[in-house]
Amino acid sequence: MSENFDSVIKGGTLVNHDGIGKRDIGVRGGRIAAIGDIAAASAGEVIDAAGLHVLPGVIDSQVHFREPGAEHKETLADGSRSAVLGGVTAVFEMPNTDPLTTSAEALADKVARGRKGMFCDFAFYVGATRKNIDDLPELERLPGAAGVKVFMGSSTGNLLVDDEESLSRVLAAISRRAAFHSEDEARLVERQGVRREGDPASHTEWRDPQAALISTRRLVRLAREHGARVHVLHISTGEEMEFLSQHKDVASVEATPQHLTFTVPEAYEALGAKAQMNPPLRDAAHQRRLWWGLDQGVVDVLGSDHAPHTLEEKAQSYPASPSGMPGVQTLVPIMLDHVNAGRLSLERFVDLTSHGPQRIFGITSKGRIAAGYDADFTIVDMAEERTIEDDWIASKCGWTPFAGRSVTGWPKGTIIRGRRVMWEDEILGQAGGEPVRFVEALGG
Repeated sequence: MSENFDSVIKGGTLVNHDGIGKRDIGVRGGRIAAIGDIAAASAGEVIDAAGLHVLPGVIDSQVHFREPGAEHKETLADGSRSAVLGGVTAVFEMPNTDPLTTSAEALADKVARGRKGMFCDFAFYVGATRKNIDDLPELERLPGAAGVKVFMGSSTGNLLVDDEESLSRVLAAISRRAAFHSEDEARLVERQGVRREGDPASHTEWRDPQAALISTRRLVRLAREHGARVHVLHISTGEEMEFLSQHKDVASVEATPQHLTFTVPEAYEALGAKAQMNPPLRDAAHQRRLWWGLDQGVVDVLGSDHAPHTLEEKAQSYPASPSGMPGVQTLVPIMLDHVNAGRLSLERFVDLTSHGPQRIFGITSKGRIAAGYDADFTIVDMAEERTIEDDWIASKCGWTPFAGRSVTGWPKGTIIRGRRVMWEDEILGQAGGEPVRFVEALGG
């Protein structure tokens, strides 16, 4: 007797917990109902994945979609279109919007906006400030909350918690893993004179490796004192990677495609202020240690740190030019190109973009291809050769630092809770994003 499914993904090469092999997937009610040979099944839709790899849905746990407050750069709708075109099924969005996401009301507003207009699933970080520390235990457990985000060094926006007393209070108050932008604010202020007018290459000199290492050492010390779990975002230095390799019991680690791909001074010579981000791009010696950390399992997740600005804003003379670059749409093709170049395995890519986020953030029902999980899939053609161009980018900013870069490996389809949202560079249907759920906030 044949089973009935809403859809069956046929003939693809599946990458999941028991390895890589050709298996079909049956989907029912937005969840994975069966894995294996489903030849005799009855399905409302059959999706032909022959010649393609079917991965668990890619989760990008660090994006800035700029809404509310800076919709001229990006909206939640535009950012999520960019995500699904790039094969990303869920994003965690950052709190440095206007107003800041520092209250229950601001979080609820974002969740409502997401439900109305986002094409991928989503969660939103709550920003820590000196004024809302007592509210964080409640805020971090609200529906749609990815957890708490702390800026230890100033970046885009007005969130900054850099004094040790306040950092200690934050770590003592929260129970979920919190995410940290780790640069030492005092050193950044002290070294502002290092910046050279009109020279974005001086950005890397100003925000030097010591600024990152001092901050990360302090963060780990405070996490140990308070028995807290911390997630250190966008690691850029070899010294941090080596230090964090000794503290994995309290600290999880994120790397970005841009820090793994670009080096200075070459990036500034080619891109100017388009290469400006916080923490900055580093030289090849630091990049080699980042790849060492990825190879050795120190890195838990890849996040794009998607942070769009308009071309007009980026054209301002440094240091007036803002830091940040778009990246959610290019995360998958850039990293698949690294897979094809032999720098990491496809299984490790899946670990960094699906299993890793699920594990360290306690995501429910996502991050694996397994019965009972959400039917979220990133379907890729590992052999397709493409050149990334600005006109492919759906972000409102309309550009990518990877423009002109040829890659091998391309996202062919994005399926979210059983629904095809993108297929062969075309977005299908209307927005239908829903909040990501977390084990530690199920009662929220």
